Amino acid sequence: MKICIPTETNKGKEAVVFGHFGSAPFFTIYDTDNGSVEVIVNVNQHHAHGMCQPMAALAGKGVNAVVTGGAGAGAIQKLNQGGIKVYRAISGTVADVAAQFTSGKIEEISVNNACAHHDCH
Repeated sequence: MKICIPTETNKGKEAVVFGHFGSAPFFTIYDTDNGSVEVIVNVNQHHAHGMCQPMAALAGKGVNAVVTGGAGAGAIQKLNQGGIKVYRAISGTVADVAAQFTSGKIEEISVNNACAHHDCH
């Protein structure tokens, strides 16, 4: 399974998780089957509020889930429509979040408990 984790840097498993999905500088894709990572630059990082286009960045990457500190309802809706579930991450590194995700102890984020602002954590 491939999970997308928004990150502050492009340091792979050591990258620190960014607090909000759509405005993250990078998306780190972690493969839970083999531990490999791929880092994507978020070219839509500076979008207008409510105009996040997450599927454009993740297209063709085979992502099954996003694990993030927070995400707006629009992004969650678009990800869900693309077959991608969204989960709330703890702070830490990609390796920390991947371990948390594989333990199955994280909360799924829905449109109903989404962030209302970019400073949501």
